[in-house]
Amino acid sequence: MPASSAMSPQRQRALALLVAGCFFMENLDGTILTTATPSIGRDFGVDSTAVGVTITAYLMTVAVLIPVSGWLTDRFGTRRVLTVAIAIFTLASLACALSASLPVLVIARIAQGIGGAMMVPVGQMTVLRVTEKKDLIRTVAVLTWPALVAPILAPALGGIITTYASWHWIFLVNVPLGIAGFFVALKIVPVLDTPAAAPPDWLGLTLACSGLGSLVFASSLLAAASPDPEPIIVTGVAGIVLLAFAVRHLLRSPRPFVNLRLARIATYGVALRGGSLYRFAISAIPLVLPLLFQDSFGWSPAEAGSIVLFLFVGNLAIKPATTWMLRRFGFRSLLVAAHLLGAACLAGMVTFTPSTPFALMAAVLVASGVTRSVGFTAYRTVAFADIAPDQMTGASVLDATAQQVASGTGVALGAIAISVGVSISSNLDVPGTFPYQFAFGLIALVLVASTMEAIRLPRSAGEAVTGRR
Repeated sequence: MPASSAMSPQRQRALALLVAGCFFMENLDGTILTTATPSIGRDFGVDSTAVGVTITAYLMTVAVLIPVSGWLTDRFGTRRVLTVAIAIFTLASLACALSASLPVLVIARIAQGIGGAMMVPVGQMTVLRVTEKKDLIRTVAVLTWPALVAPILAPALGGIITTYASWHWIFLVNVPLGIAGFFVALKIVPVLDTPAAAPPDWLGLTLACSGLGSLVFASSLLAAASPDPEPIIVTGVAGIVLLAFAVRHLLRSPRPFVNLRLARIATYGVALRGGSLYRFAISAIPLVLPLLFQDSFGWSPAEAGSIVLFLFVGNLAIKPATTWMLRRFGFRSLLVAAHLLGAACLAGMVTFTPSTPFALMAAVLVASGVTRSVGFTAYRTVAFADIAPDQMTGASVLDATAQQVASGTGVALGAIAISVGVSISSNLDVPGTFPYQFAFGLIALVLVASTMEAIRLPRSAGEAVTGRR
């Protein structure tokens, strides 16, 4: 089924919703255990900090195996890989819930990451290949909501489930959803024509996967409460070196496992670089905000989680208007505005103190949620505006890999910024909110600096998608 016209609009939308649901489960399970680690530690008789390895194992597995998914798709086909991925993720979720020890839970989380790594790019590629350019904005808006919503809802959902049920239900809720998704996928996911799979580029895969794994591991160490600099430096430097060799190899190889030359397409290249920097900065906010409210303001986890949900309100409120905005203003203008207004919202967060009116803080968070939604949707849409159908597999894999790494390192950015703020405040007479204000300011600077990528877009970028002339 190579042509998008072979699917009815209703079936295309159903497919997009199915894939979005898979994305939501994958994104949610990356961080939902954060608030449940003390309960898991008590059940297993280990320190809660040791349970952090379950989060790291999952994130590393997803980051490392996403590049392999493109070759698997070419080798076995889209429907087979996506349905198998959903099945693995569902069975692994059940295994996580039934785990009786920390090592067993880690192994189950790795299996869960294997399923998640295949669901992300394969599902995205399947949807985009059956979507006509004129429908791309609407489709990407559906695919974008999991990345916006999951990081915000994860801490609150994890806390609620752990408090009123048990941590096992964090994984058990995936089982009925996964079973339903599996049978729906069998029914609606098309069998797409795929190019003959080339022999695996084992050297490129090894270099890229090792480098990505090292960077994600270093990022997880940075986000820890008391990071040890030695392993962070070793794994971080190793990751950078391995990825440098991987890029060199992929650009020279006649048959690379992922085509980095796609970055030469103007819209895709800007979206890859600018979108990664944008996600890098934005991903730090859901980490810094709850810590500010709990550690500095003295709020309970429930209170902190409730106000952070105003980001979610902003995300949802603007969603119906994003298609109109892209067609009215174009990608370049909207992305520049998303960067600068996002930085302005962060400047507003710098002013937060315990005496700041709740309504004012909520208004700033809603505005920040609006800019997040617009920026994410615009970057994800323009990335595929000029990608041909036969390039979609490679483009999806490269995009998913970049976004996964940006999200993981973005959390580390927030942790590092707070740690630097704490070090500075220890030598100065400043209020207790200073480390978090410093973090918000640093994140804002990253957003402003990364605006240059959006400015590089031509005014006519994405005309095939928006219909603007």
